Amino acid sequence: MTEPQHTLTPAQRSVVDQPWNTRTLVTAGAGAGKTHTLVCRLKALVEREELEAHEILVLSFSRAAVRELREQVESRADAARRVRAQTFDSWAATLLRRAYPDRDWSGTTFDQRIRAATEGIERGAVEAGEFGAPAHVLIDEVQDLVGVRREMVEALLDRFQEQSGFTVVGDGAQAVYGFQVTDSDQRAQETNYFFDWIRGSFAEDLVEIHLGDNFRARTEQARVALPYGPRLQRPATEWEPTEAQAEQIYRELRLLLDEAPHFGTLDDAFVLDSLRYFDGSTAILCRDNGQALSVSQTLHAARVDHRLQRSVRDRPAPAWIAGLLAATDAADLSEERFAELVADLDPRPDLDPSMLARAVRRVTGKRRGRVEPAALRLAVAEGRLPDELTATERASLVVSSVHRAKGLEFDRVLVVEPVELRRPKDVAKKKADYDPAAEACLLYVAMTRPRDDLYRLDRPNTWLVRKDRRLDRWYIGGSRSWARNGIEALGPDVCRAHPPGVRSIAADPVEIQQHLAHGVHSGDAVELSLLHRLPEGEDQTPPYAVLHDDRPVGEVSETFRRALHLMLSRDGSRSEYNVPGRITGLHIDCVETVAGSDVATERAGLGSSGVWLAPRLSGLGRFDWTDPFDDSNTERLPS
Repeated sequence: MTEPQHTLTPAQRSVVDQPWNTRTLVTAGAGAGKTHTLVCRLKALVEREELEAHEILVLSFSRAAVRELREQVESRADAARRVRAQTFDSWAATLLRRAYPDRDWSGTTFDQRIRAATEGIERGAVEAGEFGAPAHVLIDEVQDLVGVRREMVEALLDRFQEQSGFTVVGDGAQAVYGFQVTDSDQRAQETNYFFDWIRGSFAEDLVEIHLGDNFRARTEQARVALPYGPRLQRPATEWEPTEAQAEQIYRELRLLLDEAPHFGTLDDAFVLDSLRYFDGSTAILCRDNGQALSVSQTLHAARVDHRLQRSVRDRPAPAWIAGLLAATDAADLSEERFAELVADLDPRPDLDPSMLARAVRRVTGKRRGRVEPAALRLAVAEGRLPDELTATERASLVVSSVHRAKGLEFDRVLVVEPVELRRPKDVAKKKADYDPAAEACLLYVAMTRPRDDLYRLDRPNTWLVRKDRRLDRWYIGGSRSWARNGIEALGPDVCRAHPPGVRSIAADPVEIQQHLAHGVHSGDAVELSLLHRLPEGEDQTPPYAVLHDDRPVGEVSETFRRALHLMLSRDGSRSEYNVPGRITGLHIDCVETVAGSDVATERAGLGSSGVWLAPRLSGLGRFDWTDPFDDSNTERLPS
C-alpha cells in the first residue's frame, strides 16, 4: 500500500510549495503519488509556513487513507507528527461531542451526525473550540463527497474562506460513492458536483494543479486502464459523458479486462495454493459485497486464510487496549511506563511504540508525555479513538468490494468479471438503478489497484444471495421470493452491554475472556446457537449464543435480534414463524475491546477496569432449521 519515496515532480513540488493561505485544488490520477505529496505538503506547512499542528485540519473519506497518511507522516515528516488526520465521520463526531457535550449522540446515525455537524459549523462551533478556526484545511478523496458530507465540507470551507487556505485533492474518475444518494435525479447531479462548486466558489484565486504521473503500476499490465482516467473525469471546460459514452467506456474497459490472464477457478487446488503461498499482497475485488461474501465463503471452505474487508464505518477498538487497562490502576502513565506495559501485552499492537503513544495521548488528555487510562476507556466507550488505532490489520489476501478497496493498492489484483450492462426495459427501474458512468468508474478503480499483476476471476454464483434494503444486509434467499435461509453478520451483532457470561450464557466470564484473548483469532469459524425459544421482545427473536470451538464467547445483540425478526417475519409483525436452531458459516472478524462500567466487570470477576473483550463477526451465515429442543432432532422447515 505504501507509495515509494521519490523525487517530487514539478507538479508535486508546486502543490507542496503553495503558501499556507492558498486555495489549491489538486486533481490526481490513480497511483499519482498523492499520499507522498500530501505528506510533503504537511511538512512544508509546519516547517516552512510555521503553522502549529492544531492549526491544520486533515480530513479524508476512508480510514485506509487516514492510516496511510499517518504512517507516512510518522516515518518521513518529524515536524508534522502532531497533525491529526481524521475521516469525515470521525471529525464530525468529535466536533459534536466537544460543542454539545450534554447531548447523547450514540443513538444517532452517521448522516444525522453529519447534518448536525454542518449546523454546528454554521453556528460557530469550530472557532469556539479549543484551537479556534483552522489556518489550513487539507481534504483528500473529495470526489467521493456527496450528499450531506459534501454539504458539511462546503460549509467548512465557506465559513473560513477569509482566514484559511486549503488543499483539496480528488480524482473524478474514481467517484464511486454516488450510490449513497438514493434519489436518482439528485445522484446524477451529485456526480463530481464538488469540483464544480469549488471552481465556482473560489474562481478568482483558485490554484488548480494536476498530478498525472503514475508511481504505483510497475508493469504494462498494471497500467492498462490508466488512459481511461481523463475520459472519466469531468473538467469544467469539457463535456459531461453522456449515457452512451459512459456505456462505451465501460465496454472498452471490459474488453481490456477480458484480455487479462484468467486466474483460474476457486475449486482448483493449484489456484488455491497460489493464493495461500504468494509472496506479496493479493486482492480479490468484487462488484458488491454480496459477491465478496460468496467468495469469502468459498475460501473459508477451502481453508485459505484471508480477510474480508470491513465497511469504512466499522471502528472496532483493538484487543490490546483491554489488556493495557487491566494491567494498571494508575491514574496516569508516563510514556516510558506506557511503553513497558505495551511491550508485555498479548496481543501486542503492531504500531511503532512512539506513534502509538502519540495516538493514545491525543484522546487521553492535554499533558505532554502522559497517558490517562480512564480517558482511554472513555474514548473506547464513546467510539472516538484515532482512526489509525481502529484500522484493519494487514493481510496478504484481501477479499473486498471495489468500494471498500478505494485508496488501497496490492501487488496483484483479481477482478471478478463484471456483468454486461443491460438497459432495463422498465423506464422507472432504469431511472433508479441504471448508471453506466458509475459502473465505468467502479471498473476503472478495480483495474488500477495493482502494482504488478492484473487477473480476471469468474463471477461466483450469487443467484440466492440478495440484499435486504430495509436492513442494509445481504441474505440467502430461495426459489421463492419469501424464502430466507441465511443472513449477513455485521459489526454490531454481538452484545456489548455486559461481559459475555453474566446473563444468558452459562459460562465463567473469566474463562471466556482468557479464551478470547488467547484462543480466538481472525478468520476462525463460529456459529450461533439458539439459547431458548422465548422472544426477547415483540420485535425481536429469541437470543443466540456465539460458539467458538463449541465454547460460548458471546451472545447476539438486540440489533441482531431485531434484524432477524424483521427478516423472518417479512413485514415486522409479531406473526408466528420458525427461527433457525443454528446459524453456521460465520467467522471471527476480530476480537475487540468493549468499554462499560467498572461495576459490570467487577461483578463478572474481571476487576475494575470497566473494559472486556468481545468477538466481532463477519460472513454470510446459513440457517440450520433443526430444532435443538426437539428430542427427536427432526429438521423443521421455515414457514
